Amino acid sequence: MEKAKKRILSGTQPSGKLHLGNYFGAIKQHIALQDEAECFYFIADYHALTTIQDPVKLRENVRDVALAYLALGLDPDKAVFFRQSDVPEVTELTWILSTVTNMGLLERAVSYKEKTEKGIEASVGLFAYPMLMASDILIYRSHLVPVGKDQVQHIEMTQDIAGRFNRAYGNVFPIPNYRLDKESKVPGTDGQKMSKSYGNTIEIFAEGKPLLKTIREIKTDSTPVAEPKDPEESNLFALYSLFATEEEKAALAARYRAGGMGYSVVKDLLYEKIESTFAPARERRKQLAQDPAHVENILRKGALRARAEAQQTLGLVREAVGMHAKSAV
Repeated sequence: MEKAKKRILSGTQPSGKLHLGNYFGAIKQHIALQDEAECFYFIADYHALTTIQDPVKLRENVRDVALAYLALGLDPDKAVFFRQSDVPEVTELTWILSTVTNMGLLERAVSYKEKTEKGIEASVGLFAYPMLMASDILIYRSHLVPVGKDQVQHIEMTQDIAGRFNRAYGNVFPIPNYRLDKESKVPGTDGQKMSKSYGNTIEIFAEGKPLLKTIREIKTDSTPVAEPKDPEESNLFALYSLFATEEEKAALAARYRAGGMGYSVVKDLLYEKIESTFAPARERRKQLAQDPAHVENILRKGALRARAEAQQTLGLVREAVGMHAKSAV
């Protein structure tokens, strides 16, 4: 008998235009994983409500994430791709799980403290964010969740919540584990980690003059053109290295150390790499954008598949806690 594939789940919050940090930190791995496992990928619009209260902007951001994933290679016949809000069962599970979750667990969430310190309103939704994330993972009975280091605590909280429920009501949920996304150093235009919150991003689908303008704005040091430079200390070199072959990286590093090369040369090389790497995806995105009904159909079909799994899990949960497995409507 063929061994069942592991089920992998990941969500992307539609909080703005996707950038190179999103691509190299997560999306690239997500696309590769669809050939290795049973993957559920969702657009986390429920989560986005903690920071976005503009309905037009939210719909636009959801559309952008959908277009990006499809253009970059997500295959809806291989991976289940859907909007989080198209599976309302996840919110019911969140409530049920909250009844077995200790307040102290949520109070220890580092991300909540960091976000409120940055000025994000301390809403109940933001505080309970890990509860909804736990439901996202558990309702599809996921085995593995690819995350960055900043999300590991949330997976550990999910493990704790699933364990508490299982001890109270029986082994309903498999205990999920995390898989650290491949560490890719993606500096922003100012040298800090690339992030929408820092306003230092390079958008995946930027092209032409807007892309060149962004690259021209990447901060560099004041080392004279004639002087040797250290590629290991260069944000430009780090960005170029994400796209280049080992031979190309070695050749550019040698030019850095030899001196006689200005940073404008590297910026031109980086521009060419980004343009050529994402050119096919940009064209696919433009084609997809012209057929919104097709994109909507993909999300709806994905939601039907996801919701079938969610309803099955919720049936087990309702029965376990002493409720009717199905609504008596």
